[in-house]
Amino acid sequence: MPLIQFHDLYLAQGDKPLLDHVDWQLEDNQRLCLMGRNGTGKSTMLKLLTLQIAPDSGSVRQQDGLRLGYLPQDPPTPDQQLVRDLLLDGQAEVRAALDAYQEIALSEQPDLDQMARLQTLLDSQDGWTLENRVEQLLTRFQLKGDMKMAELSGGWRRRVWLARVLLNNPQVLVLDEPTNHLDIAAIEWLEQMLLEFNGSIIFVTHDRSFADKVANAFVELDRGKLYPFDKPGLENFLAWRESVLAEQERANALFDKKLAEEEVWIRQGVKARRTRNEGRVRALKALRQERSERRQKIGSAQFDLAASERSGQLVFDMQQLFMGYEQPGLIQNFSSVVMRGDRIALIGPNGCGKSTLLKTLLGQLEPLSGSLKVGTKLEVAYFDQTRAQLDLEKSVLENLQHGSDQIEIGGKSRHILSYLQDFLFTPERARSPAKVLSGGERNRLLLARMFLKPANLLILDEPTNDLDVETLELLEARLSDWPGTLMLVSHDRAFVDALATQSWVFEGKGVLREYAGGFSDARLQGARLISEAPPWMAEIEEAKLAAKEAQAAKEASRAKPVAPIRVEPKAKSTLSYQERQELSKLTKQIEKLEASIAQYQQQISGSEFMALSYEHQQPLYQQLRDQEQQLEECMMRWMELEEKA
Repeated sequence: MPLIQFHDLYLAQGDKPLLDHVDWQLEDNQRLCLMGRNGTGKSTMLKLLTLQIAPDSGSVRQQDGLRLGYLPQDPPTPDQQLVRDLLLDGQAEVRAALDAYQEIALSEQPDLDQMARLQTLLDSQDGWTLENRVEQLLTRFQLKGDMKMAELSGGWRRRVWLARVLLNNPQVLVLDEPTNHLDIAAIEWLEQMLLEFNGSIIFVTHDRSFADKVANAFVELDRGKLYPFDKPGLENFLAWRESVLAEQERANALFDKKLAEEEVWIRQGVKARRTRNEGRVRALKALRQERSERRQKIGSAQFDLAASERSGQLVFDMQQLFMGYEQPGLIQNFSSVVMRGDRIALIGPNGCGKSTLLKTLLGQLEPLSGSLKVGTKLEVAYFDQTRAQLDLEKSVLENLQHGSDQIEIGGKSRHILSYLQDFLFTPERARSPAKVLSGGERNRLLLARMFLKPANLLILDEPTNDLDVETLELLEARLSDWPGTLMLVSHDRAFVDALATQSWVFEGKGVLREYAGGFSDARLQGARLISEAPPWMAEIEEAKLAAKEAQAAKEASRAKPVAPIRVEPKAKSTLSYQERQELSKLTKQIEKLEASIAQYQQQISGSEFMALSYEHQQPLYQQLRDQEQQLEECMMRWMELEEKA
């Protein structure tokens, strides 16, 4: 039996059907990617199948007792809530049942019938292990339960919500743009987690590499209809979809030919009309009605890049640059030369220094030290991922207009509405305020603004966010043919691989390294891909650094030669013999614990461990927590003895 089923389902937005009398079902163990253009209703469909909204007609049927986990595209951000509380908020019924059960069990005359009812509920919801499951997820997702959500970045908030979704042991995961705000390392971690998930998944994503890796089936929402493709491989799906569209075009052409012939017949002379077949007249009316109801294929974006006069051969010359806002800098001792025509991708997690580097190159930020030489005749076009260049209160037109309805592209004059249609803005949509645009539409508007200006240096900061596959592929094609210099920031691995001739990878601790080729090439050459560090990592690093500095100072003092002058005798160490022995043993014990914890973490992240039952997983989680607790105690004692010494 299908897990979820649509039967003759209809839902409209205004006079536009988003789902037009569709039948569809989600099968067990499917990892289904829902494809479709921006604005076709993908997020709405996810809300339908999770019963958050109801259809206008038809039905949504779920298998009895089905447990779903839903991750919205933009989850709410309760800033003052603790991470652990946010996880548990989705289990209010189970927590209440646990509290009630314990209260009844401790009463002098317990209500056995009520206890039995509560026990049945807790058994069905796996409520007895709730606290243990929370601790498991906190460990697995590298989260700290007593931190406030306000202290977390967008990527770490996304991890918290994913953990909350999994806490209910769902049979079906429903994910709307799960890679939003995640860097490449975190996306790869999420891919592996979903591949090991024991259940069905339906997800929406614009990340082509993610879709290709995770999905074993696809379904496209197009003009109110669903088109399933029950095979893996994004390229296979795209090729099949093109064949379906071509067949539709052929069928429409035959239909239009028959309609035209019938229209000629009905308009024949008086004699023909006297003898006309009334059945044929009724058939013609039906043909007219069918043609009027046909929904036209959504157009494709059509845009070109205008290149300005060529820049000088040298674009940037960087020698021993330290960049950031304070010493020693996010980027340390970096040297490179950018030449005309280079295509460079900046790869690294949020906060690693990508924006700092771009601002330094553009002259918005002074380097801390080193030399930076900027080439001649540079004309820069900049795509800002924050979309700060848009005035949301103005219309789409007003965001492009400069007092005229005509614009000049490539030396030719065009009407601004015609230009906007290249970016899929109808005249009606072009007059709408920018604040009502979807994320994909805002990105297309930014591209339209940027391409108005001739340039020979493009700096693109996350240009692929929210763009559908067709627009992404067109943008790739246009950038591939563009003769200027390109600097690109993107977490879209396919986009980087298609365009970059060099990758600059931020490998942590101020290290920025160059690799030939795109993302995949950099990985083959041994690039060290790091993820955004959790906020509490600074405390651990500071403690380790303090311990190392103390040890270095101690070793330096031992190696220091005795000066040939009289000095006052130093105070003796206050450590006892037993304490000196303890300090020596602690150093070795800390090294062993760190190595042991690393082995535990590697084992827990493996697919074999994830396939084990909860009863077999729990002992290993407990051993890891015990080791981490021992390490923390050893570090505190080690620092205490060092300070005393």
